Amino acid sequence: MDYVSALVPPVVMAAFFIGLIRVIVKTQGGANKAKEDAAVDAALARAESARQATSAQSEA
Repeated sequence: MDYVSALVPPVVMAAFFIGLIRVIVKTQGGANKAKEDAAVDAALARAESARQATSAQSEA
């Protein structure tokens, strides 16, 4: 029965991993995609403007 106790943890982790991948794939796109894309675009724009402001201050 040692082989059963040795195989249970990897099988359980594999099952959770497969479930996680399925959730990630299912939540891609859909109704919230535009809202999520807009949030990412806004965060990137803030980061870019902060980087430009920092480089402009260091040049002055």
